[in-house]
Amino acid sequence: MTSALPLPAAAASPQATIVVLGGGHDDPTLALLAGLLPARTVPIEILTAATTHDPARTYAGYARVLAKLGCPNVGHLHIDEAYPADAPTTLGRLREASLVFLTGGDQERLTELLLGTEFLRMLHQRCQHEAGFVLAGTSAGASALGSQMLVAGRGWRSLLAGGIEVIPALGVLPNLLIDQHFAERARYPRLLHALLAHPALLGLGLSEETGVIFRPGQPPEVFGDEVVVLVDGRHVTASNYAARPAGQPISGKGFSMSLLVAGDTFSLASER
Repeated sequence: MTSALPLPAAAASPQATIVVLGGGHDDPTLALLAGLLPARTVPIEILTAATTHDPARTYAGYARVLAKLGCPNVGHLHIDEAYPADAPTTLGRLREASLVFLTGGDQERLTELLLGTEFLRMLHQRCQHEAGFVLAGTSAGASALGSQMLVAGRGWRSLLAGGIEVIPALGVLPNLLIDQHFAERARYPRLLHALLAHPALLGLGLSEETGVIFRPGQPPEVFGDEVVVLVDGRHVTASNYAARPAGQPISGKGFSMSLLVAGDTFSLASER
């Protein structure tokens, strides 16, 4: 089934395969990723820049699961204030990796460490031009791959002017705003608000254990156990967003929404 929610005109389609997961239990997604590789022995890198507490332990957990899946060559891309993204050895490992997996944690920290770096430029280049390369992110690592990302907004207050914060993301998936733990943390209000602020973007709400796989030349496809929510605000009318003072409720009519489950696809082509 294909949703009729297209994106506005976007950059050329990436040649890499990109996978985003809404968080929760990652093991089934790791099995999916292992199956996308040309061989289980190729280099895999776990990027823990979003992880604020014990990133080495986070890496080790992923490495154990991948080893059980027959993937022994798993490295730790440890990027933080003491280990800069543009260190020659780090860039070399990014250049050689067949799969880079972005862990969860704090997406704002992740972007602070990567925006403006040669590392991010190389990651974009590999995604844009290298068929066979795989990039994946879970939770914060998924949110950071869109054009913009939500870093604040909770509950009913998300529908008050000033009740959310949206900042630039890594831009690997252009024209998308991705939110995670979506149904579990009742994040519908903040995504709607964010699309009033950024009406050219398509909102993608990922429930836990649920995600989307972007394959080159194919429509994005949902996988996992729960629901992906797509919200299109391009045709919203009668919005009071621009003039509403802080703390006052916002309004807008004309959102389009789709609920998608495993096997469903949607279009990234523009119908403007």
